[in-house]
Amino acid sequence: MAPKILLSSSADGAPYYEAAILAAGGVPTACYCPSDGAGFDGLLLCGGGDIAPARFGQENHGSHPPDLLRDAAELKLTGDFIAADKPVLGICRGLQLLNVALGGTLIQDLGPVSIFHSKESDEVDDKVHPIRAEGDSLLAEWYGPLFPVNSYHHQALDRLGKGLRAIAWSESGVVEAAVLPGRAVLGLQFHPERMTGSRSRPDTVDGAAVFRWFVDRCGGQN
Repeated sequence: MAPKILLSSSADGAPYYEAAILAAGGVPTACYCPSDGAGFDGLLLCGGGDIAPARFGQENHGSHPPDLLRDAAELKLTGDFIAADKPVLGICRGLQLLNVALGGTLIQDLGPVSIFHSKESDEVDDKVHPIRAEGDSLLAEWYGPLFPVNSYHHQALDRLGKGLRAIAWSESGVVEAAVLPGRAVLGLQFHPERMTGSRSRPDTVDGAAVFRWFVDRCGGQN
């Protein structure tokens, strides 16, 4: 039986994420502010807006207005799935949410730190840039030690949450991926759902490997 994947998304839905999960053999269900993950084999935290700075103990220093309902729902879901030792994949905001859920903090506005990271939330502002992956990481296994990805975000991880290990970085030092060692938990700052299938692009790697790994783990494969 195909694994059932809960996609926690914005109110606008998550068609690219759904397509990527379907292509990898999973059954996606996209919800805005889901209250319960019962019956699902894994959780995908989709991209979206900024997390309320109060959630990581800071005042607002450049964050966009948060969606407080989504913050609360996803922090609870993330805790529930990690406690149940179920797979979690976080993408862009999802990586940041995962970090905050584990007690980490965020850089609220990258500013001029990197030309590769757009402050706008329009897809046409995707920036393509190389990232460097740790040699023994999943990303290096799939794509090698240095490879191109897409990005659009103005925030990034700062202090890592408890247990998280960074495994990839941009040229400017922004954390681009992190894992929870010993668990099927992966967070990515870039957007693999827009680098695969009908959204494949010649200037980046294929994001399909990310979703195959995730769906396999949700199905119980090691």
